[in-house]
Amino acid sequence: MSTVADKLAKKSSHKTSAKQVRLRLVYIDFWSAVKLSFLAAIAIAIVTVVAFVMVFLVVQTTGLIAKADEFFSSFSDGSILLSQFVSFPQVLAFSAVVALLNLVVVTVLGAVIAGIYNLAVKVTGGLLVGFTSN
Repeated sequence: MSTVADKLAKKSSHKTSAKQVRLRLVYIDFWSAVKLSFLAAIAIAIVTVVAFVMVFLVVQTTGLIAKADEFFSSFSDGSILLSQFVSFPQVLAFSAVVALLNLVVVTVLGAVIAGIYNLAVKVTGGLLVGFTSN
């Protein structure tokens, strides 16, 4: 008695001829590029905020901020302290601002690249891409 797995193994044992197709990419839809670049920008924004917070926590845990405060107070009257400017809420706010700016820039950049590609296709004829079926 043969099982489904045996039938599938028999089917995959004989080679099928792979058909190759060469297609030319001649247009990138503007809104698709904007949506995809926006999703990529959201991922980059999340990574940015997490990276800022992790770096701050490492710097705070190792005591580098306290050492920098000591360094600044050694040549000033002690009125300038780095810990006044670098705290968790300030780092979180700064990382959120950087993430929002990145979000806008990456989204616009994706749209601009799609537009430039669509203009360049008129000169170059597009990107030749090969596909094969297994």
